[in-house]
Amino acid sequence: MVRKRTLARLRTKAFDRSWHLSRTPAEVDLTEIEFAIMRTNEAFGRWQAECLANVSDFSASGLESVLLHLIRMNERPKTIKDLAQLTNRTDIPNLQYSLRKLIKGGLVVRRGSGRAGVTYSVTSTGRKITDDYAVLRKILLVAAIKSFPELPQKLVDATRTVEVLTGLYEQAARDAATHRRSLR
Repeated sequence: MVRKRTLARLRTKAFDRSWHLSRTPAEVDLTEIEFAIMRTNEAFGRWQAECLANVSDFSASGLESVLLHLIRMNERPKTIKDLAQLTNRTDIPNLQYSLRKLIKGGLVVRRGSGRAGVTYSVTSTGRKITDDYAVLRKILLVAAIKSFPELPQKLVDATRTVEVLTGLYEQAARDAATHRRSLR
C-alpha cells in the first residue's frame, strides 16, 4: 500500500531538482546541462581510448587520441600553440607529456627547434592508426547516429549551444579570476 501511494505521488508531483547550485528553473536547466556535458566528456574520452585500443597496441588517454587526430587534421603539422588553441587547453605541460607519449609510441614525430620552430606530424604508423580509427568510428558510431533521422540537425544545434556556453564559461572564468580577491 505504501508503494502504491509513493508511486501515485511521483506520478502527480514533479521531481524536485533544486539544490545549492540550482534553486530556480533557469539554474536547474544550467546545472542539468553542466552535468550532461561532464558525462558526455567522460563517455567521449572512454570511446576514444577504446576505439584507439581496438585499432592499435598503443594505450592512450582521450587527450592523446584527440592530439593524434588534431595533428593529422588537414595533413598539416601543428605547433603546441595550435594544439592548445584547438583543444582550449592552457596546461601546456600536460600537452607536452601527451606529445612525448605519442612520439615514444611512434605515432608522431617532432621537427624543428626553439619555441616557435617545433611542429608535430603523424608518422606512417600514426596515419594507418588514424585511418583504421576512422573506419571503426564509421562502423560503430556514425552508423548508430544514422539510425536517428532527426539527430544530424540536433547535433548542429547542440554544437552551437555548446560553443555559446564555452564563450560564457570563458568570460565567467575571466571575471572570477579578475575579482577573486574581492569575493572572499
